[in-house]
Amino acid sequence: MSNHTYDVVIIGAGPVGENVADRVVQGGLTAAIVERELVGGECSYWACMPTKALLRSTAALRAARQLPGSREAVSGDLDVAAVLRRRDAFASNWKDDGQVSWLDSVGITLYRGQGRLSADRVVEVTDESGTATELTARHAVVVATGSAALLPDIPGLLEAKPWSSREAAAAPAVPGRLAVIGGGVVASEMATAFAALGASVTMLARDGVLPLAEPFAGERVTESLRAAGVSVLLGAEAGAVKRDGDGTVHITLTNGEEIEADEVLVAIGRTPNTQDIGLGAVGLTPGAWLTVDDTLRVLGEDEAPLDGGWLYAAGDVNRRVLLTHQGKYQARAVGDVIVARAKGETVDDSPWGRHASTADERAVPQVVFTEPEIASVGLTAAAAEAAGIRTRVVDYDLGAVAGSALHADGYKGHARMVVDEDRKVIVGFTLVGPDVAELLHAATIAVVGEVPIDRLWHAVPAYPTVSEVWLRLLESYGR
Repeated sequence: MSNHTYDVVIIGAGPVGENVADRVVQGGLTAAIVERELVGGECSYWACMPTKALLRSTAALRAARQLPGSREAVSGDLDVAAVLRRRDAFASNWKDDGQVSWLDSVGITLYRGQGRLSADRVVEVTDESGTATELTARHAVVVATGSAALLPDIPGLLEAKPWSSREAAAAPAVPGRLAVIGGGVVASEMATAFAALGASVTMLARDGVLPLAEPFAGERVTESLRAAGVSVLLGAEAGAVKRDGDGTVHITLTNGEEIEADEVLVAIGRTPNTQDIGLGAVGLTPGAWLTVDDTLRVLGEDEAPLDGGWLYAAGDVNRRVLLTHQGKYQARAVGDVIVARAKGETVDDSPWGRHASTADERAVPQVVFTEPEIASVGLTAAAAEAAGIRTRVVDYDLGAVAGSALHADGYKGHARMVVDEDRKVIVGFTLVGPDVAELLHAATIAVVGEVPIDRLWHAVPAYPTVSEVWLRLLESYGR
């Protein structure tokens, strides 16, 4: 077995692993990255990019039809084949040549195969031919293996060969009938996409639609899905699944009702990709989420970093926030803190410090690309109250803003800001409406910067834009 030594070894070459490696190399250290699938990871090929490509064409058509003049210029129906081709292009046709080329250009060494911890600071890589290579890390090993779709223990489900988010994102054709088990972000976005692409969609939302968002957000998306022809069954739960000889999927609900579909998508949550990465060799539990400290060092059963603090975990695998952009944020902090420790420099792990991932707890931005879009950052009103914050919640009809009326006829939307009344700063912000995604970063800056309400009055929104909602919210709050 050959052995190679690097300053840092990263298991997982998705966007999180790539960013860790990049920061490490920029800091003057050497890095090797291990990947068993495609360099670029879930986001590039089976999540963020291809799914948003599926959704964008339908959203653009819908927007054009909401305006006189452009509405009359639109003829014909959506070209589904063209949408799928564009989706394929954004997934690089499931080839990672470009990503591999980038790794090489910045001096990051790639090892293809299954990476497993075999001892402290040692990763063994087994390639497709069975050949093993041992990589030793002088300073740190970073686990950035991400997560996979969680499949519930429903009788017959596995045998029915269900879709996960991967199969939905890469589907070569649109099924005539699609059943979706779940009501979260993936379930809602894929129900939106496939209904617009012509499928008859049934959604089994046991816990409701988007239950972690502000209640009004889930209500508006539910209303929109139903208006688009989706059968949204709130509280419905699958009790058994069977695919018969002609390919039809039969889903028996716990109340005895039966649903028939051509495909069934399961989108109820995620599970960590830690089953086969050698956690047992370093005293950790295979298949478990990895618990980390403020600088994302992996903690053992004694709740302390492993001896020497050499093992880190970034991205989905640490379960702090399962979002690509937040994983990349963690990656920058991890890469920089590894460099700092390797060089004996000061570590700044104070809140909002260079080496702390403070935003994971206080200011996570997220966009749900449904119709309408949902853009949020920070805490919901319920979460802020549960955290013991004395809040004031301010709501405003987004459709009543002049810029919204110009944006689309019949614009409907809603905005909410959650204010910490003791500190007079915003701790949560949610927008629901067409094209609100691009409004989110202003709210994120306000939350992260802890900008006082009195100072926000001096941030004057341009007229007439949808951003004028900031002025309306402040007027509603009072001064």
